Amino acid sequence: MRLKNSYFYTIRENIKDEESVSGNLLARGGFIKKTSSGIYMYLPMGLKVLRNIENIIREEMDNSGAQEVLMPALISEDYFEKSGRNNAFGKEMFRLEDRFDKKYALGPTHEELFTLAGTMKVKSFKDLPFTLYQIQTKFRDEARARFGLIRVREFSMKDAYSFDKDELGLEESYRTMYNAYKKIFGRLKINYKVVRADTGKMGGSLSEEFQAVTDIGEDTLVLCDKCDFASNIEVCSSMIMESESKEKNLEKDLIYTPNAKTIEELSEFLNEAKNKFVKTLIYKIDKKLYAVLIKGDSQVNEDKLARLMNAETVELADPAEIKKKVKTEVGFVGPIDLNIPIIMDNEVEVMANFIVGSNKKDYHYKNVNINDFNIDFKGDIRNVKEGDACPDCGGKLYFKKGIECGNLFKLGTKYSESYDLKYLNKDNELVPVEMGSYGIGLGRCLAAIVEQNNDENGIIWPISIAPYKVGIVVIDTLNIDQMDAANHLYKELLDAGIETIIDDRDVRPGVKFNDMDLIGVPIRITVGKKIIEHLVELKKRNEEEVKEISAFDIIYNVQDIIEEESI
Repeated sequence: MRLKNSYFYTIRENIKDEESVSGNLLARGGFIKKTSSGIYMYLPMGLKVLRNIENIIREEMDNSGAQEVLMPALISEDYFEKSGRNNAFGKEMFRLEDRFDKKYALGPTHEELFTLAGTMKVKSFKDLPFTLYQIQTKFRDEARARFGLIRVREFSMKDAYSFDKDELGLEESYRTMYNAYKKIFGRLKINYKVVRADTGKMGGSLSEEFQAVTDIGEDTLVLCDKCDFASNIEVCSSMIMESESKEKNLEKDLIYTPNAKTIEELSEFLNEAKNKFVKTLIYKIDKKLYAVLIKGDSQVNEDKLARLMNAETVELADPAEIKKKVKTEVGFVGPIDLNIPIIMDNEVEVMANFIVGSNKKDYHYKNVNINDFNIDFKGDIRNVKEGDACPDCGGKLYFKKGIECGNLFKLGTKYSESYDLKYLNKDNELVPVEMGSYGIGLGRCLAAIVEQNNDENGIIWPISIAPYKVGIVVIDTLNIDQMDAANHLYKELLDAGIETIIDDRDVRPGVKFNDMDLIGVPIRITVGKKIIEHLVELKKRNEEEVKEISAFDIIYNVQDIIEEESI
């Protein structure tokens, strides 16, 4: 591509409404442009990067034996009703009606249609196994679109679905896809961790995520300093640390705590550590109020709470509703003589002589023990904390941020039973098909790569997905020798199948160098005054060193770099 007569621009200043490094650099480099909240256009270079990611994914999916299809983005709501997910998506699904008042949705996901496709083929055990996939646009009405391409409302996704006779077959399909994902993310040069995750609206028995480790991201990854343990904080098990204190249980005592409502205020007022308190939080779980007890220095994990109670909705109750039901103000609620069911975190069980609310304004109880109140439900409902013990080896846990780029689900028979996707086994019995689901967000991969590969000057693309492998900078476009040599190199590189851009614009060399760094071209060739000696400069984007190379040898040097960087 010749920049002089091409659609190419860069922006020097940071973009005000892009809070992530990747969103800012991609917008400044002319790869993407936001049109509204969570909606982007991909401009020529951005589309080339997206297509390079797509090609890698497609190659590895095809190599895994999966077959490509293309499902419609416009889906009748009837299909979501049949699977029982229409209400589960709620406001997250874009909904519309046609001229005949028939209800449709812009597909947030495609499990239902792939299951429908499965019913067209599967009749006997001889029809299994197989795997289908697509690369398609998804739509989700995110409440808070943010972080550039990381949390958007319209995005490109690869989703695949496996169909098997039994759990053993599903495990084999799952492992095949797991290994394909490792190859994909390896080729994309993404630094990732595979973590256990919540199955969420997808359902099923197992979910794992391929998380890009970054300084920004919506997910908190829990890692161990001694072993390979990795989990999403949503599902990470909390170890119960037995209390070191052997203190004898004391009689509870009502104490005056004026205007001290929060743990911080109480801790300061009573001069007690936060881990000496037990918080009583009132939650509305499937429209019913519950008191949730958790240690003062811990946080409720609402995903764990929902799983414990097998609930669809979990949210903090409104203060007015709490006052009406419990007859006290938020901040003074406690478990003693409470008139709603109590859910206790496992960690509270090993505590002794702790402090709780008294259900009376400006008063708390101290020296409370679990035999002072009734417990209706108990379980692991807290977030792990940094420094907690690893569930696998006992080492110390620490946190990193992550961008979920890929996920794998063992769906089991959730959708096949809804859609009557069954086959006749060898005993002539009808058996539901075991399904798996496997997704990769292309835009998220692109964002993650930029988050992990950048410096103060711009993007540093891996060779495998760079929009162009080589950029030729001509110092003086009015110099015939320089332009002739640059044009010759340009043609030679193109003939060798190496994607190349030539900056033939009539602008200062500093502008050209800055633009090459900003857009992240992996290899820069500079044609300047020394071309009369047949010398050009060669520089790799990820290195500071600039080498003088014979123009006659440049093609071999470039090919060696590409081969080396592609490993």
